[in-house]
Amino acid sequence: MSEQDRWQSRYAATEYVFGEEPNAFLAAQKDLLPRAGRALAVADGEARNGVWLAQQGLDVHSIDFSSNGQAKGRALAKKRGVDISFELCDINAFPFPEATYDVVVEIFTQFSTPDERARKWAGMLRTLKSGGLLLIEGYTPKQLDYKTGGPKELDRLYTRDLLEAAFAQGLSRCDIRAYDAHFDEGGGHAGMGAVIDLVGYKK
Repeated sequence: MSEQDRWQSRYAATEYVFGEEPNAFLAAQKDLLPRAGRALAVADGEARNGVWLAQQGLDVHSIDFSSNGQAKGRALAKKRGVDISFELCDINAFPFPEATYDVVVEIFTQFSTPDERARKWAGMLRTLKSGGLLLIEGYTPKQLDYKTGGPKELDRLYTRDLLEAAFAQGLSRCDIRAYDAHFDEGGGHAGMGAVIDLVGYKK
């Protein structure tokens, strides 16, 4: 089964796989968000994060390769009374146009291979405007011990060295924090998790 088919199947469920509320790390960055501007939500799935960004006053572009996920995202946006631009696409083929977005958000999108991830991260940095905000959260290798979600392949998990190598040179600020936390984000993220966060601003 392809990754796209796997996510189509997961998102076919009636319930929202990761709940309807935003990721906790993302919500905690509310005060860092600009009051207006364009935001790119990478592999946004059922759009809980994209919807929340739109609720903060941002013009949101939500991209994902699952039509089932985006259908639920549209329903959630309507429920919350916000407008979002949805685009059905493979994030590994997305062009990431240069200097287009004020905010780029990637939350738990760890299905890319290492080569695909390198191209994706380069694109995410490229598509940020100067001074734009980059927010990333993913699982670390310790997550394999918890077994509460995320990929099973070690090379798809994030480390400080990996994030620094990809982003430190292009960011004027690059704050990275690894920690363990209890997650209650739908059935998809439930229980203890080992995560790493990045908050950065493009030079």
